[in-house]
Amino acid sequence: MNTVLLIGAGKSATVLIDYLIAQAQKKIWKVIIADANRDQVLLKTNHSPFAEAVGLDVTDDEQRSKLVQKAHVVISMMPPALHFLVAKDCVEYRKHLLTASYLDNKIKSLEEEIRHRKLLFLCEMGLDPGIDHMSAMKILDAIKAKGGHVTSFKSHCGGLVAPESDNNPWHYKISWNPRNVVLAGKAGAEYKMDGKVIHNDYKQLFAACEKVTIDGLADLAFYPNRDSLSYMPVYHLEGASTFVRTTLRYPDYCNGWNAIVQAGLTNDADSIDIHHTNFKQWSAPLLPFVNDENKSMLEFLGFFDDGIIPATAKNSADILQHLLETKLAMQEHDKDMIVMLHEIEYEQNGVQKKINSSLVVKGEDSLRTAMAKTVGLPLGIAAKLILEGAVKMKGLHIPIRKEIYEPVLSELENFGVLFKEEEK
Repeated sequence: MNTVLLIGAGKSATVLIDYLIAQAQKKIWKVIIADANRDQVLLKTNHSPFAEAVGLDVTDDEQRSKLVQKAHVVISMMPPALHFLVAKDCVEYRKHLLTASYLDNKIKSLEEEIRHRKLLFLCEMGLDPGIDHMSAMKILDAIKAKGGHVTSFKSHCGGLVAPESDNNPWHYKISWNPRNVVLAGKAGAEYKMDGKVIHNDYKQLFAACEKVTIDGLADLAFYPNRDSLSYMPVYHLEGASTFVRTTLRYPDYCNGWNAIVQAGLTNDADSIDIHHTNFKQWSAPLLPFVNDENKSMLEFLGFFDDGIIPATAKNSADILQHLLETKLAMQEHDKDMIVMLHEIEYEQNGVQKKINSSLVVKGEDSLRTAMAKTVGLPLGIAAKLILEGAVKMKGLHIPIRKEIYEPVLSELENFGVLFKEEEK
């Protein structure tokens, strides 16, 4: 019996779990879902006979390896730093591996063994990275096929709150890992604009966010993602004069978050004496950066309250994460929204052309979010394609090949993940 092992059942795994169970029921497969919180798994599987819930300490080598041996395909939804533990087991026991995280050097170090053992490790198979790669490559391959030459590539993506659930001054609610929200942008950004390589450090990143417009939505702002340049050869766009990948937010968010960054309150390496510090004292470095536009936002999060800092907080990032989780939590009936936009300019037979390809997906509620749908479904579809033998390629990959992106994007359309394309 074909068996899929999913490790990690957190915020982004809910829709993936639904999909895997539905496929298992249809095709008589088995799904094993392992998480540190077994009760959370049982809640999300609704005690399905096609799903086995397992409590797992992913750092326990013996426990983890026993689970991996039972599977044909393994999906890791763990934090990126823990993927390598799973990856080593998958190589050892000859199991295919899927992740939604960026391909890092530790996973790359296994590339020769992966190829030698005829395995498929498919990373960056979520939303961003993931759907962004697949949808972009579909357009880029089509342009190339008709003799076009891409001169500018801009790709924007963001997890936002849907307009009908937008009721706070940040115009934002947390629909994914809150730690990632706290530390987003910390590495700065590197990209190419009008033929010039641009380096933005952390404190520059949110200071001057540009805007884009998508039909039916309010203006959105964007800030560049870390290393856009490394994707130029991946996309075969070394000759493009502009190449940038960005994160979308509402404009007010960038203003408020810039103040927090400038004040150093995202620091995860400082040490806070919580017994002699309240929120107001901790956030004192913020005061020089408060202005008429961001004051109500910062007050909303509780920066200037006299409240006691949680005993579990060890540093500024911990305190900030607590405030975000407290004040910007998704409520039961809230809906989130995923927005993606590719702006691609190209030249064909001496004529300048532009394609705008946009995606807007709304969640059902605070559990089955648009984030969970767009991160989880590509992983589930890829697992199905592997088990059915529809994907023959082996080795270490991200989803930029037609063999992957065509069937995955096609099935995603059945779930409402559909791009609107305009050419000028």
